[in-house]
Amino acid sequence: MHDKSRLAFVALLTGAVGIAFAPVFVRLSEVGPSATAFYRLLLALPVLWLWRIHERTRPGATPNPASSKEHLQLAVAGLLFVGDLALWHWSIKLTSVANATLFANFAPIFVTLGARLLFGERIGPSFIGALALALAGAVMVVGVSLRLTAEHVLGDALAVGAAVFYGGYMLCVKHLRRSFSTATILAWSGLASVAGLLLVALLSRESLLPADPRGWLVLIALALVSQVLGQGLIAHAFAHLPVSFSSLSLLLQPAVAALLAWFILHESLRPLQIVGGCVILGGIALATRASR
Repeated sequence: MHDKSRLAFVALLTGAVGIAFAPVFVRLSEVGPSATAFYRLLLALPVLWLWRIHERTRPGATPNPASSKEHLQLAVAGLLFVGDLALWHWSIKLTSVANATLFANFAPIFVTLGARLLFGERIGPSFIGALALALAGAVMVVGVSLRLTAEHVLGDALAVGAAVFYGGYMLCVKHLRRSFSTATILAWSGLASVAGLLLVALLSRESLLPADPRGWLVLIALALVSQVLGQGLIAHAFAHLPVSFSSLSLLLQPAVAALLAWFILHESLRPLQIVGGCVILGGIALATRASR
């Protein structure tokens, strides 16, 4: 890796840590899961648009979308993110949290297929092996609570659907980063995401308002840490790294989420989960060598 790629890789892993906080904040939220996702985007939008406005004042700033086609592409990215969050939150209601987390993290499989077909990325046997190793680590991290039963089939299918949508979102962001800055993509696509998630939250008939200031602080933290910081760093890294490699590296997220749940929520952290986290790191290291 050259220097720019190394910095992008550090940004990618930091972004993975940022989005790993999301399950913790969702657990602490006083409103429903769909409403929590809505506030994640809504409260992030002012920061993203201030970022975009500040960016516009600098020489050589990325232009705003000028054509209806560009606006549509940004809206599609936002709606794909809506599909990811909505299906994942619904899957949690219909299956176990472990199942929902594991199947939603199958996104790198779909991203790798899409990267080969859409962007012509070279996917060698060594990378496939690294992906299999990292996925095996993810299974170990969440597998301690995995339950495969007939009653969970619908919830499991929704979680896989969330992985497909998130894979599509990552591929779309990779494409958009050829023309637009991170702030432009997140600010414009966020408008579509907020509208879509508001509709999902209303249809879910969930509680939409936190009961006290602590509830608002949780939602603000979710927006700043997981959306602005986490997704912002990930989108930045996509301009400098192969999208297949980037999606694989984001499998660090479930390992970090398990560690945060142990530290913040006092959930148990079992030896198999620790080993699984190490296996994920091994898969990322192998993928780094393969991507060179």
